[in-house]
Amino acid sequence: MEQQLTFVLLDSPKGAKYVEETLEDASSSSSSVPFSTDHRHRTFVKFFVYFSLVALAYYFIISSFAVSPISPTLPQQSSSGNVSSAKCDLFTGVWVPDPTGPLYTNVSCHHIQDFQNCLLNGRPDVNYLFWRWKPRDCDLPRFSPSQFLDSVKNKWWAFIGDSIARNHVQSLICILSQVEEVEEIYHDKEFRSKIWRFPSHNFTLSVIWSPFLLKSETSSNSDIQLYLDQLDHKWTVQYSKFDYVVISGGKWFLKTTIFHENNSVTGCHYCQGRNNLTDLGYDYSYRKTLNLLRDFVLNSNHKPLVLFRTTTPDHFENGEWNTGGYCNRTMPFKEGQAKMKTVDDVMRDVELEVFQKFGKGFGLGSNIRLLDTTGMSLLRPDGHPGPYRHPNPFAGVKNKSHVQNDCLHWCLPGPIDSWNDVMVETTLNRKRELYDLTG
Repeated sequence: MEQQLTFVLLDSPKGAKYVEETLEDASSSSSSVPFSTDHRHRTFVKFFVYFSLVALAYYFIISSFAVSPISPTLPQQSSSGNVSSAKCDLFTGVWVPDPTGPLYTNVSCHHIQDFQNCLLNGRPDVNYLFWRWKPRDCDLPRFSPSQFLDSVKNKWWAFIGDSIARNHVQSLICILSQVEEVEEIYHDKEFRSKIWRFPSHNFTLSVIWSPFLLKSETSSNSDIQLYLDQLDHKWTVQYSKFDYVVISGGKWFLKTTIFHENNSVTGCHYCQGRNNLTDLGYDYSYRKTLNLLRDFVLNSNHKPLVLFRTTTPDHFENGEWNTGGYCNRTMPFKEGQAKMKTVDDVMRDVELEVFQKFGKGFGLGSNIRLLDTTGMSLLRPDGHPGPYRHPNPFAGVKNKSHVQNDCLHWCLPGPIDSWNDVMVETTLNRKRELYDLTG
């Protein structure tokens, strides 16, 4: 009977009530016995057994969740109360549930591009909003927009890259606008490059459209002419104004491109033997670009803090964006579940190859740091607009597979908001030792 009672306690929250009722039944069956000291003793013993069983059940339940009694040495606590580590890799970790949710909504932020406004466009699930990034070996403080704005008074922060860079800056603006509304003070004619200002902090924020980071031209036959020895002047002429810069490459290097070096055509990528050119591959042009970028930053007299954000993996399944690929997952991957596509693997290898050349000078010893968001992004197949690039995408559509999906950009709010957590920790928390690529 004792084993049966213990099993019920562990198996169901009704177990305690079951034990209590059993004891009461036993007591009532002997109610005809005159009240005596012996009766009080038996009652005491019954209650003692009852509470012992409850305590024993509680012990076994707690023990099943307890960590090993041999615990590793815990990281030291920083003065702010956050766990820090002598070598904390901010970019290796897991996504953990976060019931507090995002710092803004698509109602409280008015700067979300329609293509990324997933909730407004009718995305039915919201679980993707309630996760936060947790590095394996340390705590990652939650982004504080008020502290951030206080830290960047009279500064200029620039994002340089493609539409993912724009996606990122919109995320940052949405967070900061919960403290102070931003003013747009410039945009180009295509509305791709923009400048904003937070007036009370005299903080300037900009995004510069430069998908190749290099000089590029589109010829009459739509071929992209890429000059591998010339950076894009759209951002280099402004570089001396910036205090912080986030630079990123991306999927544009996969397009058909003709390579120019030293005033001559040297090859191409995906040009299908056009004009007898040698296909050198996208990794060739990407490597050339990053080396040129690195040398420019290191040799410039102006020394802003520069973050190079690593490649962003997409999550198209059963096809690509133009061949019926889709992304309909609603939960993050666990570590080890996701596998990067070959093109993303190659681009990431090039990035690490170029930036590992900094050796011991990488990180706090130089003005270039790595914002390595690839791994954390790979684990979030649930964070993309998917078909919800437009309102009610399935309205009047007979075959849902004909609706184009976006599995590269990110919903706002969404997982990309956590990029700002690691960005701030990498830039503004100067005392933290950064991830050392050389080990």
